[in-house]
Amino acid sequence: MSKSKVFFTDMRVPVGTSLLEKLDDLIVRAGIGNIDFRNKFTAIKIHFGEPGNLSFLRPNFSKTVADRVKALGGKPFLTDCNTLYVGRRKDALEHLESAQENGYSPLSTGCQMIIADGLKGTDDVEIDVRDGEYCKTAKIGRAILDADIILSLNHFKGHEQAGFGGALKNLGMGCGSRAGKMHMHSDGKPVVDENECASCGSCFKFCAQSAISFDTNSIAVIDQDKCVGCGRCIGVCNFSAINNPSFAEPWLLNYRIAEYAKAAINDRPNFHINIVNQVSPYCDCHNENDAAVTPDIGLFASFDPVALDKACIDAVNAAPVISTILDKSYSGHDHFTAIHPSTDWRDQIKHAEKIGLGNGKYELVTL
Repeated sequence: MSKSKVFFTDMRVPVGTSLLEKLDDLIVRAGIGNIDFRNKFTAIKIHFGEPGNLSFLRPNFSKTVADRVKALGGKPFLTDCNTLYVGRRKDALEHLESAQENGYSPLSTGCQMIIADGLKGTDDVEIDVRDGEYCKTAKIGRAILDADIILSLNHFKGHEQAGFGGALKNLGMGCGSRAGKMHMHSDGKPVVDENECASCGSCFKFCAQSAISFDTNSIAVIDQDKCVGCGRCIGVCNFSAINNPSFAEPWLLNYRIAEYAKAAINDRPNFHINIVNQVSPYCDCHNENDAAVTPDIGLFASFDPVALDKACIDAVNAAPVISTILDKSYSGHDHFTAIHPSTDWRDQIKHAEKIGLGNGKYELVTL
């Protein structure tokens, strides 16, 4: 298989121009105009950011992409599916309010916003996953499948369960309805280390399934029958008292993400953009964000989401580390593994290649 082209530009701009102009030039030169957008509904898959998190993509990036789609004759809309965890994006009303609080609106983005799986996250379509090994079907938000073209606009960052979050994560986990997200997470069920639990209640507060209670010693207990394995409790625990005891389960999550991503694209024209700035160690689903792990790197675009993510991983791993979540003594070149050693980011790439979603080998075209 020949290498896929990934186009890259850094974040430096001379006086008199802007980063948004560089983004527009990037996607044009990467070939977005080769897609026939004329009168086509175009889903721009975005993560609106959980309120309180400040590392999500600014809406200005979305407007640049939407304006280019409109210039090519398309009908763009921004979209995401509801979340499985408790936060403020678990239903369409809260989700849209959160997006607006974070600056997203038709005025700031130049297009409308649609929550793809409806009011309660139940408006989905179950479709076959071609070459799927772990998901024979996938439950995708209806509005995403109704679109004629799908673009992904992604904040590239770390992720506590997948290792990293980029195009594959945004397409796979992000396009799954609430039931789809349960499907992807369901084999990964965390447990509490009673010796580390501080009885603070954070895990209880953020469990959407009411699966967490407290025993007579005020130690958190997770009901494995109610738990869907979303892992949100792992992320909100400040005492590292909750963990996933099985290494196989994060791998399986990554495999399912890749298979859902393939289902989301569903043989339609597609194009993908990664913004590698504010590379936070955790997902933008958190209602907070830690300081960036590396300096800002740049903008990447490709028709191949696998090559795109691999190019961004390589760029981040080659960048100097800012002494934040990583210990000052760290001097390695695999930043995502150092941050999240319980999962292996390579699994997303490896399995996506195996099922024919894309190619991890790429040619970097620097503009």
